[in-house]
Amino acid sequence: MGRKETLDLLIEGGKAAPSPTTAPKLSSMKVNMGEIFKQINDKTKSYAGMQVPVKLSIDADTKEFEIKVGTPPVSALIKKEIGIELAKISEEEKTKGKTSVGNITMQQIVKIAKMKMENLLARDLKAAVKVVVGTCASMPITVEGKKAKEVVKEIDEGKWDSIIQ
Repeated sequence: MGRKETLDLLIEGGKAAPSPTTAPKLSSMKVNMGEIFKQINDKTKSYAGMQVPVKLSIDADTKEFEIKVGTPPVSALIKKEIGIELAKISEEEKTKGKTSVGNITMQQIVKIAKMKMENLLARDLKAAVKVVVGTCASMPITVEGKKAKEVVKEIDEGKWDSIIQ
């Protein structure tokens, strides 16, 4: 096993391509860039439209490489789950009384929490769900038609225990 080079990339799912920062480094190592980016795109196509962290490890001597795909940020998963592009309320919308850009169900929250569980600083699924709900509060997105703070209280009271398992 020779010298290892590691590149941390943030790419759009399924659309990885050599960039001005990666191409010179990869070509100096004399690796097959086409094959590397083809495999990255195959592994990230399920995250189309989202930024995905990718760790690329290359053995400089043997030219073998390993690709580790992370998961997109919680906010990106929430936006994909409810089908919105931008989670922002304009001043005009605020004056009309609009307070959220969308609504997400508790089932969708649990799905996202399970996807991100290993990357979150949460001891169990219930804590991970609360992290995802907290992200909804900052976006601003309602959960089951309620403000995120209300839903966190309900989670603490055990109202959602049947879904969070």
